[in-house]
Amino acid sequence: QVQLVESGGGLAQAGGSLRVSCAASVVLLSNYIVGWFRQTPGKEREFVAAIRWSGSNLDYADSVKGRFTISRDNAKNTVYLQMNSLKPEDTAVYYCGVDYRAWAMSRSPTEYDYWGQGTQVTVSS
Repeated sequence: QVQLVESGGGLAQAGGSLRVSCAASVVLLSNYIVGWFRQTPGKEREFVAAIRWSGSNLDYADSVKGRFTISRDNAKNTVYLQMNSLKPEDTAVYYCGVDYRAWAMSRSPTEYDYWGQGTQVTVSS
């Protein structure tokens, strides 16, 4: 069982930066995938970025590529999403999820087994 806690959300101006964090309650294995997703009211949960815990694989949605960076700290069992050049359309609740039965990188939220409660990111224009 994995407990995930997101933090670091808040308010930023367009063009600004935020870093959100996802702390896991247990040691994560190398083949696990940790993903960031975001969701706005009435919409499906949208893939943002993912990392295999070993660090060997990274994946980004086209909408954030070049602006967001996903990384992890093995010692802290924590994954980060550094968000630069923020746009108003980045406004959403950001969730991290863990796929512990991962055979491949996935952009589908249905493949993820555990979720945090989310952290709100709001970008003003």
